[in-house]
Amino acid sequence: MIVDCAIYRDGRRTEGPEDFSDAVDEARAGGGFVWVGLHEPTEKEFDHVTREFGLHPLAVEDALKAHQRPKLEVYDDSLFLVFKPVVYEADSDAVSTGEVMVFLGDSFVVTVRHGEGAPLAAVRHRLEDEPQLLAKGPTAVVYAIADATVDHYLDVATELQTDLEELEAEVFSPDGGGSRNTASRIYTFKRQILEFRRATGPLGPPLTRLAGASTSVPGVPFVNERARPFFRDVSDHLTRVNESVEGLDRLVTDILSAHLAQMSVRQNDDMRKISAWAAMAAVPTMIAGIYGMNFEHMPELHWVWSYPAVIVLMGVLELLLFRLFKRRGWL
Repeated sequence: MIVDCAIYRDGRRTEGPEDFSDAVDEARAGGGFVWVGLHEPTEKEFDHVTREFGLHPLAVEDALKAHQRPKLEVYDDSLFLVFKPVVYEADSDAVSTGEVMVFLGDSFVVTVRHGEGAPLAAVRHRLEDEPQLLAKGPTAVVYAIADATVDHYLDVATELQTDLEELEAEVFSPDGGGSRNTASRIYTFKRQILEFRRATGPLGPPLTRLAGASTSVPGVPFVNERARPFFRDVSDHLTRVNESVEGLDRLVTDILSAHLAQMSVRQNDDMRKISAWAAMAAVPTMIAGIYGMNFEHMPELHWVWSYPAVIVLMGVLELLLFRLFKRRGWL
C-alpha cells in the first residue's frame, strides 16, 4: 500500500503527478526528488514502483520478503539499505522489531516499511519542518531514518537497563530469587537482548560506509558528500548503543550465573538438612531394630527399666545430634 508520495524542491513539499515516471522527470527538471512511502506492499503493488524507478530485482525480492538483517548494497542505479527499528512494549516489558527498506537514487527515495513498530510519518514531518536539511536531497531522508532509528535504540537500551536492574534486585533479594519464574524471566530477558543485538550490531558497517570513515572501502554513490559528518554522528550514537547492549548481555549472563549458583547453594543446604534429619532418624531406628529381634537371650531384655532406659537413651542421642548439626549450620 502506498502511504505517501510527494516531490520535494529546495526543502519544500509539492504535490506532483500520480504517475511515477512523470514525477521523477518533473523532480529532475526542477532539481528536486521524489519520496514514495509504502507499507507492506504486495508483489503486484510493487511491480509498478520497480518498473518506474528501475530497482534491482534482488533488492526488490528482499524488500518484499522482509526478514533481512541491516545492510547496505550498492547497485548501478540505486542504493539499497535495510534498517531494523526496535520498539519497547511497556505492557509486556518486551522488545519487537520492524523493518525499513530504503531505495536511494539520484532523484528518488523509496521506503518500504514492514511491521507496526517502524512508522515513518514522524520522520517525514521532521524533515518537512527542517527545509534546510531536506534541501540536501535524498541523502537527507536516509540520514533522518538512520538518526531516528538509532536514537530510538538509545531509548530502548535505557528501558532494558531499568528492567535489568529490577531483575537484579529480584535475584539478589533476601530470598535469593527463589521464585520459580526467576530463571524463566532471565532467559526471556536474554533472548530480548539477543533480538536487540541482531538489530544494532550489523548496522555498524553500513553507517561506517555512509560516513566515509573507512579508507579501505570505496565511497558510496548517491550520497551527498556534505552529509557524511551527519552519518558519523549517527555512527557514534550507534557505537554507544552497541556498547550498552554488550554491557547488558554480560550483566544478564552474570545474573544468570549468580542465580544458578544460589540455587545450587540452596539445594546443598536442603540436602544437608535432609541428611541431618535422616541421621537423627537412623539412631532410634537402629536401637528399635536391635530390640525388635526375636532372640531369647538379649541384654536387659527382662529388666523392668529397660524400656524407659532405651527411650531416654534415644532422646539423649537425638538431642546430642540435633545440637551438633545445629552448631554446624546443617539445621
